[in-house]
Amino acid sequence: MKVVAFNGSARKDGNTAILIRAVFAELEKAGVETELVQLAGKTLRGCTGCGTCGKTKDLKCVLANDVLNECVAKMAAADGILLGSPVYFSDITSEMKALVDRAGMVSRSNDSCLRRKVGAAVVAVRRGGAIHAWDSLNHFFTIGQMIIPGSSYWNIGIGRESGAVEKDEEGMRTMQVLGENMAWLLKKVKA
Repeated sequence: MKVVAFNGSARKDGNTAILIRAVFAELEKAGVETELVQLAGKTLRGCTGCGTCGKTKDLKCVLANDVLNECVAKMAAADGILLGSPVYFSDITSEMKALVDRAGMVSRSNDSCLRRKVGAAVVAVRRGGAIHAWDSLNHFFTIGQMIIPGSSYWNIGIGRESGAVEKDEEGMRTMQVLGENMAWLLKKVKA
C-alpha cells in the first residue's frame, strides 16, 4: 500500500510538510509506503476548462508544460492521497487549488479514477481560516468518491514560523491519530 502527499506550501519543508510527515510516521509504522511531493518551486497553473481531458480519456491534462500530469499519475497509482496546504487569506494556496481543480477534472473525466481511494486533508494555519481551507480540500475527496478517515479533531496544526506547529501538541496528536486511522482504513479497503 502507498500514500502520496502533496504539499501545497510555497515553503518547502515548512509547517505543512511537518504535519504531513507526522501522518507519514504512523502510516510507515503500519507498513504503508509514503511519498511526499512538494509543490514549492514547481509550475502549476489553473484549469482552462477546455474539456480535452474528457475527450482524450488518457489520464492527462492537455496543459503538459507543468507538473500536473506527473501528480495525477502518482494519485492514480496510490492507494491513499494526502493534500496539505497552509492557509492563505482563509483558503488553500493557489498551487493547491490548481492541483485540486485540474486533477479533479482529469479524474472525473476518466471514470472517476480516484474513486474509493483513501484521502485526507492537512492544514497549517497561523490563526484563522483553517476550517475553510480544510473544507476546500475535502471537496476534492468527496466529489471524487473517495473515503475520508477522521481524527481526534480537524486536521489542522497551528504555528506561524517554520517548525512552530511542532509546539501545537493537540495538532500533532491529531496528525498521529489521522495516520493511525488512515492506515487502519487502507487495510480495510484493501482487504
